[in-house]
Amino acid sequence: MRIYDVTVEYQRNPLGLDVRVPRFSWKLESKEKGDFQKAYQIQISRLENFQVCDCWDTGKVISGDSVQVEYAGEPLEKFTLYYIRVKVWDEKGQESEWSDTAQFETAMLSCEDWSADWITPDYDYTAPKTACPVLRKEFETDRKVKRARVYVTAKGLYELRLNGKKVGSDFLTPGWTAYNKRTMYQTYDVTDMIAEGGNAIGATIGSGWYKGELGWRSRRNLYGGREALILELHLTYEDGGKDIIVTDDTWQSTYRGPVVYSEIYHGETYDSRREIDFDKYGCSFRHWFGVRVMGAVTKENLIAQECPPVREKLVIKPVKLIITPRGEQVLDMGQEMTGHVRFHVKGNRGDRVILCHGEILDREGNFYTENLKGAKQRIEYILKDEAEAVFQPHFTYQGFRYVKIEAYPGEIHCDDFEGAVLYSDLKQTGFFETTNNDLRQLTQNIFWGQRGNFVDIPTDCPQRCERLGWTGDIQIFAGTAALNMEIPLFLRKWLHDLKAEQFESGGVPWVVPDIYDDTYAYDLAGYTGQSEKTAAAWGDASTICPWSLYMAYGDKRILEEQFESMCKYVEFIRKQGPQEYTWEGGHQLGDWVALDAPYGSFVGATDVDYVATAFYAKSAEILSKAAKIIGKWEEHLRYKELHEKIVEAFQQLYVEEDGSLKVKTQTALILAAEFELVPEHLAKKYSAQLAQSLKETNYDLITGFVGTPYICHVLSRYGHGDAAYKLLFKREYPSWMYQVTQGATTVWEHLDGIRPDGTLWNPRMNSFNHYAYGSVAEWIFREIAGLQICENEPGYKRFLIRPCVGEQLEDARFTYESMYGTIVSGWEKMADGIKYEITVPVNTTAEVYVQGNKILQNGRAIHDEEGIHIIEKDDKGCLMELAGGTYEFIAG
Repeated sequence: MRIYDVTVEYQRNPLGLDVRVPRFSWKLESKEKGDFQKAYQIQISRLENFQVCDCWDTGKVISGDSVQVEYAGEPLEKFTLYYIRVKVWDEKGQESEWSDTAQFETAMLSCEDWSADWITPDYDYTAPKTACPVLRKEFETDRKVKRARVYVTAKGLYELRLNGKKVGSDFLTPGWTAYNKRTMYQTYDVTDMIAEGGNAIGATIGSGWYKGELGWRSRRNLYGGREALILELHLTYEDGGKDIIVTDDTWQSTYRGPVVYSEIYHGETYDSRREIDFDKYGCSFRHWFGVRVMGAVTKENLIAQECPPVREKLVIKPVKLIITPRGEQVLDMGQEMTGHVRFHVKGNRGDRVILCHGEILDREGNFYTENLKGAKQRIEYILKDEAEAVFQPHFTYQGFRYVKIEAYPGEIHCDDFEGAVLYSDLKQTGFFETTNNDLRQLTQNIFWGQRGNFVDIPTDCPQRCERLGWTGDIQIFAGTAALNMEIPLFLRKWLHDLKAEQFESGGVPWVVPDIYDDTYAYDLAGYTGQSEKTAAAWGDASTICPWSLYMAYGDKRILEEQFESMCKYVEFIRKQGPQEYTWEGGHQLGDWVALDAPYGSFVGATDVDYVATAFYAKSAEILSKAAKIIGKWEEHLRYKELHEKIVEAFQQLYVEEDGSLKVKTQTALILAAEFELVPEHLAKKYSAQLAQSLKETNYDLITGFVGTPYICHVLSRYGHGDAAYKLLFKREYPSWMYQVTQGATTVWEHLDGIRPDGTLWNPRMNSFNHYAYGSVAEWIFREIAGLQICENEPGYKRFLIRPCVGEQLEDARFTYESMYGTIVSGWEKMADGIKYEITVPVNTTAEVYVQGNKILQNGRAIHDEEGIHIIEKDDKGCLMELAGGTYEFIAG
């Protein structure tokens, strides 16, 4: 066996780690089918050649574990580089070579490790009030630098520069957290950027989420009113000497830099005539002010970067330049995207480029922005001279497909513009393939929706005056998200903020980070007032999201970290009354934006108390299971009993004597069956009723955010996969594929965002990049392609493959990069049957079911052989267990 892809806390060679007990994972390759790891050995040393293994040597450990093996060596030290290598033994006792050497480097391990202070610029009353400040310092080195690391963060968004170059490739740093409770700092290797002699380091700080406009009412200064910076530059010289450059009262500042305006929602104005060489030694700019040291500002909330940063992930070019009926010049990027436009321009001093961004054209073909709810999404650039310039914004991002060019010197050429797609640097792990154009486009739309809304936090939309971490949206999408991308660190970071923002009562805010405190009223869905707002299905992100991560990655630590938060939430529900085992009343959102909603309402027809009690049961069940997994037996039994009593109360309140439900909606049927709130025979009955209801309504998709994620699962689980297929492949309004026929390139917030007659839904809330309805992708990957999680062995140590083949589809193939390696589940209809292609990673097992009364491998009847064990076989199909390897079957 060969070892590859050694990771530390899901990361490859991480820099700036503050985890005291990191975990190590690796993948295995083998030419032989059925290979398993029998034992492993890990060595960690400060020496790259491992001449002395001075930190940890496990010796030979008899274990098949290859994912999230915890460090158990000497306590890690701050600012230290460690090397790691792994070897394994297979079940035959054969020993592998050592893996390629990986590494990780620690940063501060405690807030007490900081030497720097927060500094804020002295205010310049003659500068534009909206200007972004610049802070800088010059320093000298008289020796050759062996290693240089900078640790930095800001109150606001910062861009750090050193000796004329940008530090790192990140955007929108330090990201968005509950800043007053948790602020992330970043670590950068700047060794190659340090000059012998004079150096200059500095940062520009934008308002960002910290003090810029946020929310529907554009409130400002939610976390503070002044930009600030904290930075340490650690220099290690070839001769062993060390220096630390810190933010202190020797720094300079000015508000007279080129970024004269920047807001997340509204865009940026950049006047290149005001550019300063602040990042160059000996800068001649004369209007420097001092800084103030913010000695009273705590450093206790500073934490190392917890998730992949936002980066430019790909670049797309405009497909055409449109002249609208109004005469507007509009670039069509061909794809709804999140990020910004980078452009080349040449003109005269004082010439301007002005760009405005929108998602769609209206029914007449004109540029449309009414649905942005006031977000200007406007970029303005002012030229300083006649030389060609290249510009992209610094502290803002836009959600758009169309770009209206309001001003541009000279003739407009598409080649002078490109779209820089920004989102968190998450590795794509899921790849779906099919020859069906509609389905392929739908899954791509869903993936693009995730790209556009995974910008440091999981947002609802990337364009209007919102872009918030709505808890309900990610709760229903987490399962799909974990199949599309490697998200454990991304979602874990957000869950840490959820825990930090949780109300003392145990309730969970509608949005995380929570931008609405007790003095500010939510005005959505008719709810006003000054009380805390927690809604079923939204607050349940506190339980369902950790559970989704555990199932996808087998990560017990996330359950341990969030367990207290999970308990607080369930106990909050228990206290809502009037009965202990139901959830009635409160500020509920119900089956949000369902098409069966009463006129003028966003809340679907399904009784909101019914929805709330159903999710109460689900969260109690998850909490009971989580407690058992992490060894909290008393809590396991307590919440197991609570779950049983909630189910009993649900049945008493909502199930008639004849077994029918009192709430007569599709979502009611879905939740009762999906959450197992009724006996199995009733769940089967409800699934059949759901299938019949869909048939009678011509398979219209009318469920909302609560019912839609589960509708296809409930149909296929209880024998109505054909109805699920018909629902998925319907092309007429309202349906998933209707959006595809309308040219959508992401998933819409509303099924009727653009109606068949070309009219639009209410601009107050009509996003065309909203991933919630894209949760159907989980069903596509798990049922059509057939890749399913085994709850008893999560994280794909053992998994199930049971494809659901439908008449509307000729083929499907899903490739998933798990923590153990590549999984493939694919099928294709052939003249003589169905061909199945399956790949199982080394050190894992798959339980596979193939339909057909005649199943062949390599032209002969299937039987027990290397890597294959037949569990059960009859004239309907074959259930088998497959070990690591690649297999191909023909079933007739």
